[in-house]
Amino acid sequence: MSEDFNMSMRKFLKQVGVTSQQAIEEAMRNAGDTTGKTYEAKVVLTIDGLDMEHVVTGQISGGQG
Repeated sequence: MSEDFNMSMRKFLKQVGVTSQQAIEEAMRNAGDTTGKTYEAKVVLTIDGLDMEHVVTGQISGGQG
């Protein structure tokens, strides 16, 4: 793959990571006490024109008291 492709993909993935973390942190703050709770998380990535769908699932823990 070309250097331009690699750079644009890395820039996009960095934006996804940073903005997703901010959104999750805000949601957790707004939820109040999340101690001991675990939340199921899912990200669905699609790319128009490539007929691609990539799903990532996992868990996010509210932490310990």
